Amino acid sequence: MQVTQIADEDIEGAITCIQQAFSNDDPYRGWVFDKSTFSLQRNRVSLGIRCVWGKKHAMFHVAKDPASSTPEKILGVACWLPPTPVNTPQTWSDYIGDWSLYLQQIRMNVWYGRGGLITKRYWIWKAAQAEAQRELWTDPKGYYFCNIVTVLPKAQGKGIGKALFKHVLDRADQEGMKCYLESSRAEPNMAIYERMGFKLAKEMVLDDDGDAVTLFCMTREPRSSS
Repeated sequence: MQVTQIADEDIEGAITCIQQAFSNDDPYRGWVFDKSTFSLQRNRVSLGIRCVWGKKHAMFHVAKDPASSTPEKILGVACWLPPTPVNTPQTWSDYIGDWSLYLQQIRMNVWYGRGGLITKRYWIWKAAQAEAQRELWTDPKGYYFCNIVTVLPKAQGKGIGKALFKHVLDRADQEGMKCYLESSRAEPNMAIYERMGFKLAKEMVLDDDGDAVTLFCMTREPRSSS
């Protein structure tokens, strides 16, 4: 399995991979989007914007099988945000990148609308996420944050997700850095992540007047290189 940083020619395949993987009743997606008004086109544009941003500002990886009959097909995607040490000022490059991402998202909303996104719930999640990270991110060196990881449904069970994780976990271990993720499923995801060294740190309940979903915050200590 070949894992590389996303390139321009990978973006369409990466978007397709993400959309197909999250089409099977993901709990968080079902909570934050209105299924009756969900726009696949708007979602595709949104993911495209994120992929372009991720090329420069994140560890945005794609997995392919170069020995297969379709060596360019994207089988899995993972986006990791690199650690930011406490009290480290944001670089000009990251500052400009964040503002560019923000402005592109505004333009997308003007053109396509919200695409079924329930904005109240989105902000409930963002507030809860910020609170959880303030509570759990105690290492001043920062954390590698797995923002998204997904594998094509037909390609699951072949070690692709493990390869995407290993690409970053090996680096984290070499640097002595901790890792963090949020899972929208307890089963079977948590057991898979536990085998890679993650432990449950907090159950993050997102509650919108009784309609709630739980995300599972997990952290990982660096393993000895020996």
